[in-house]
Amino acid sequence: MSRDTPGRPKTRPSDAAVEQRRHEILDYVIDQGEVRIDDLTARFGVSLMTMHRDLDDLADKRLLRKLRGKVEAYPALTMETASRFTLHSAEKEALADLAIQQVEPGQTVFVDDSTTLFPLVERLAQLERLTVITNSLQAARLLGTGVDVVLAGGHYDPEYDSCSGPDVLALLERIRVDIAFVSVSAVAVGRLFHPVRDYAELKKAVLRAANRNVLVLDHSKFGRTATYAHGTVGDYDLLITSEATPTEEIEAALNEGTAVEAAEYVEEGQPYDS
Repeated sequence: MSRDTPGRPKTRPSDAAVEQRRHEILDYVIDQGEVRIDDLTARFGVSLMTMHRDLDDLADKRLLRKLRGKVEAYPALTMETASRFTLHSAEKEALADLAIQQVEPGQTVFVDDSTTLFPLVERLAQLERLTVITNSLQAARLLGTGVDVVLAGGHYDPEYDSCSGPDVLALLERIRVDIAFVSVSAVAVGRLFHPVRDYAELKKAVLRAANRNVLVLDHSKFGRTATYAHGTVGDYDLLITSEATPTEEIEAALNEGTAVEAAEYVEEGQPYDS
């Protein structure tokens, strides 16, 4: 990516291009461990203002630490983990706009640790008189003090920044929530999968604890499998996904009797600083 030159019109990269650049910046910082901001600016051919904006975004997601004149990666962070936070952000925002319409003030809501739900969590923080139960430490941080937060504690997994295991399952057996939102790692023709057994069990337990269950999935989750199956799309009252989801997956959900809402989203461009 080259710097702008005098007299040359500024380009307006799409959100996808900005997201890809930030992904590459994070990849480089993780590989190096610690990098000076000036070096990143030169390496990626952007202005200092643009680089600071990229780094602020990554720091807000707790993917790196921004220090005086340099940045460093969190020791346990890998690109596999980081990708869960940074990919398909525009699509996830559109999904959250649909999902928040399912929530009413005064309800008790469960959200799991899926990063797909973090834009929804930010919207939940703006509603009044909510109780939100979650196994995600990041979701609890995003909710702040605006709502009543119940953290489902148990075995802590730093890769997912969340808790699972018998203690979380025991809590889910003792509670009742008005509505639960979960996402999953993989879906194949309506069947749901997760690579970690404890999290697969957690998602099944949430179904039993909620009066209404909503599955929120970006299109990239479809056509994939993982080690542990944990039910089908038909276990949920509503599937919220996007128009980019394969038609056969939408049909599989409808055939199971699950309502479907598909979000429209556009990868908009944004100004690019010189």
